Amino acid sequence: MTGLKHNLLVIAAFACLILGIAPALAQPKPKHINRAIELLEQGQPVYYTGSHSGTTGSFEQGKKDAQTYADYISYDMEHAPFDVQGLAEYMKGLVAGGPTKSGHRTPAVIVNVPVNGTDEAAVHANAWMFAQVLATGVHGIMLTHADTPGAIRAFVEAVRLPIHKQGVDHGIGEGRRGVHGAPTAAQIWGVSQDEYLDKADAWPLNPNGELLLGVKLEDKYALANAEENLKTPGIGFAEWGPGDMALSLGVRGPNPEKDARMQAARAKVFAACKANKIFFLNSMNPGNVVDMIKEGVMVGPANEQAAQIGRKFTNRQMPY
Repeated sequence: MTGLKHNLLVIAAFACLILGIAPALAQPKPKHINRAIELLEQGQPVYYTGSHSGTTGSFEQGKKDAQTYADYISYDMEHAPFDVQGLAEYMKGLVAGGPTKSGHRTPAVIVNVPVNGTDEAAVHANAWMFAQVLATGVHGIMLTHADTPGAIRAFVEAVRLPIHKQGVDHGIGEGRRGVHGAPTAAQIWGVSQDEYLDKADAWPLNPNGELLLGVKLEDKYALANAEENLKTPGIGFAEWGPGDMALSLGVRGPNPEKDARMQAARAKVFAACKANKIFFLNSMNPGNVVDMIKEGVMVGPANEQAAQIGRKFTNRQMPY
């Protein structure tokens, strides 16, 4: 009977595999909570969706978006309402709809917060917005109209907890974020509060950090300070914001990106990114994604077809 029982167990296990009920051990084990960080760490470009698309801040929308093709979701609160409760429900929906095919609890979410980095005082006065957004469990923040080094420095300090010391007194001061948003954010990340406090920091400044911070150098004021702006420790990526840049430079009409002033602006921001080892963001489409990658673009909005072409070109091992 012992041999018979053993054979039955083997047959049952094989049947489970055939039926697709493979044990949980077969699921990928992510190295980071933030999928975008994990990919960038591997040298893989990342493709996002959602920016300026009217993302609905609801539990059901989050549940639906949990299985997105994209590497991260750009959640717009710059031009859409600043609805923190809606964002919190959206993050809970992502958890309910997860995990992702790559084994992450949720897709990474990076929020465009409606704080313009016109100067240091403006960022300090509106830092409460960063705190409230981070308390929902998002994985990164974009600072819009990041015009001056002082504004970017204030942004990084507002997002960081004072327990993290990388870069302090070497371009930035001590973190100013408080502890009270940690419990709700930790629940979304699926970690203890202590683990959240350890991981809720800017990457790659902190190699163990899980927050990806970006800046938009999207007007003539930011452009004038591009090199100095991107020397600020704690920034992971930057973009040149062609829509707003065109308005700022007075470029109108069809195809503004072909204007010589616009091309010079893009080149200047890209060069500043390279000089400071910061990832550059630029839109990608099926027709240009390979050329963008060859040029060195590592982050960008892209539809599913463009993302597939890019992933194939860089030999990304899916489900990553």
